[in-house]
Amino acid sequence: MLGNALIGLREGLEASLVVAILVAFLVRTGRRPELPKVWLGVGIAVAVSVGVTLGLTLTRQALTFEAQEALGGSLSIVAVGFVTWMIFWMRSHGRTLSAELEGRLDEAVAMGSWAVVVMAALAVGREGLETAVFFVAAAQAAGETAGPLAGFLTGIAVAVVLAYLIYRGALRIDLGRFFTVTGFLLVLVAAGILAYGVHDLQEAGVLPGLSTLAFDVSAAVPPDSWYGTLLKGTLNFSPRTTVLEAVVWSVYVVVVLALFLPPTRRRTRPAPSTS
Repeated sequence: MLGNALIGLREGLEASLVVAILVAFLVRTGRRPELPKVWLGVGIAVAVSVGVTLGLTLTRQALTFEAQEALGGSLSIVAVGFVTWMIFWMRSHGRTLSAELEGRLDEAVAMGSWAVVVMAALAVGREGLETAVFFVAAAQAAGETAGPLAGFLTGIAVAVVLAYLIYRGALRIDLGRFFTVTGFLLVLVAAGILAYGVHDLQEAGVLPGLSTLAFDVSAAVPPDSWYGTLLKGTLNFSPRTTVLEAVVWSVYVVVVLALFLPPTRRRTRPAPSTS
């Protein structure tokens, strides 16, 4: 649940900040009559995201076990691709996000009412679709829906409150540091989902090595224990991990963190004076 709440917080805050930027721009430039169009676009984005979630869930339930595992594994890999792209995109565009959105909204207002609706729907819908795919993958990994849904909704609710406080000027957050810390944590969460996706594909017979284990610590970390449940809910840790899962998890974490984390700057000592 904690991992899902983190994803909901990250995705929800990005979407909420987008809405806050759009609303603040219209209010600041005296275009309040355009606000309902922004909210209509947001509503469409939310409805499409919920529809995609229900569609993926119902489709998965109608399949055979092997097909369910293949679909679940594929969705997990797609979800990891989404969150990895999101982490790096936000790091490179975070500082210019406000100016980019305001420029696009200014152009949409000039084009007409529906352009504003479409622009708001696309700006928020991207986050919603990413969340939908991630939710289905998380529910598949957890084996149930209530826990992941509660985690996502909790994270989104906190994100909306934070975005509102930022919009009202009651709260100041170093967003650069916030997205760096949450990005680091999301890499670990995504690595767990990626490993679980590989396991699903192994169970479906798409990938080999299901019986070749890297380790089995189920005696020390029972899956039904509180700490086993905690590790499962936050990092998708499996006490019985195959070699392929372990390799994929390790490679993903090492490569993505090496690219994501800024290099440490070495302080150069001043040269000793010769005088």
